[in-house]
Amino acid sequence: EAVRIKERGQATEVVAVSIGSVKSQDTLRTALAMGADRAILVKTDAVVEPLGVAKVLKRVAENEKADLVIMGKQAIDDDCNQSGQMLAGLLGWPQGTFASKVEFADGKVRVVREVDGGLETLLLSRPAVITTDLRLNEPRYASLPNIMNAKKKPIDETTPEALGVDIAPRLKVVCVAEPKGRAGGIKVDTVAILIEKLKNEAGVL
Repeated sequence: EAVRIKERGQATEVVAVSIGSVKSQDTLRTALAMGADRAILVKTDAVVEPLGVAKVLKRVAENEKADLVIMGKQAIDDDCNQSGQMLAGLLGWPQGTFASKVEFADGKVRVVREVDGGLETLLLSRPAVITTDLRLNEPRYASLPNIMNAKKKPIDETTPEALGVDIAPRLKVVCVAEPKGRAGGIKVDTVAILIEKLKNEAGVL
């Protein structure tokens, strides 16, 4: 989406950022091949919680003087769906989450977001934070020449420590347990027995 915004002449530069180990360079190379201008790797082998991610991205956004931060709505590992909202809170910027459409108008950003009851449209002043929904656009594939060119582009590296950010864990996992398996159903002979079981055993009446 950031590349599309730039292609429409509504952005001057796209900077891709990732936080993680050296393996994260592969993701950044893909971003460069798809059209990002620069890439920044905040290198760490530690497990970074959502608040840590937000704090790191806050410092990067401030250093880069970003006008718009676009990120996924939730991580694929812990499924937290927190970093974008925390980043907006730390920066004091408006936010549009679960965006399925992003448009620029009169110096503002119009975000159509998906909510349980349908679609909600927000008008955000910039700078702003947007988290994306699956239906925002069709992902494009990088061409082979662009993939080869991306391998030659430098990736700026830094660390949380160099940025002055403390990413020490604030959470402790007490336990992880699978949900109980569903018990098999039973047959009853009369409606009276069914009502009695629903009332006394299932507790739904």
